[in-house]
Amino acid sequence: MEQSGPLLETLTRRLADTPVDFLAPAKLGGQGELVVAALVHDLLHRHGHGIQAAALRRYQPADGEAERNRLALVAIAVWLLADEWFVAAHPAPERLLAQLDQVSAELAAGAPAAQFVRDAERREELARTMLARLGWRPQGESAAEAADRLTSISGVERQRLLAASREAELRARAVREALAKKAAEESADKWTRE
Repeated sequence: MEQSGPLLETLTRRLADTPVDFLAPAKLGGQGELVVAALVHDLLHRHGHGIQAAALRRYQPADGEAERNRLALVAIAVWLLADEWFVAAHPAPERLLAQLDQVSAELAAGAPAAQFVRDAERREELARTMLARLGWRPQGESAAEAADRLTSISGVERQRLLAASREAELRARAVREALAKKAAEESADKWTRE
């Protein structure tokens, strides 16, 4: 979140105004109507990037209800990333695709995709998460403020911080146990010498 980005309100308003076509069921296993790979292709084209056929294959899975929710969130995120501000910022295509995949998969695991259009808090979560992963923060916020707000609103960020905290506690416990063992060994050596 090194660089200042667009106004958060602009992005959340864009999400609230997501066209109904982007909310259609994703084409999956012969059912549905929205071809998400085509939306991603159009997003890359809008950003001035060439066609990446291999990269588009991951948006054409055969089946799975979890995949349907992920693809629905990809479609919503494509609408967000097609905003003029993102087009003008011109993120690298590899980074754009990587974050589109990662953010969509993480957020789709926690909530139905439609909530990221209907619910104000989920809209803010998607906008803030996408901005942060691409290296920006909302205009008018410091990096610390943006990180704090993202952590407070995002279930994914909370889980990530909890996991990091648990890992740090395990490392600290291992260090304490090693120090206690070393102290016990030194004490035993002292007694055997005397």
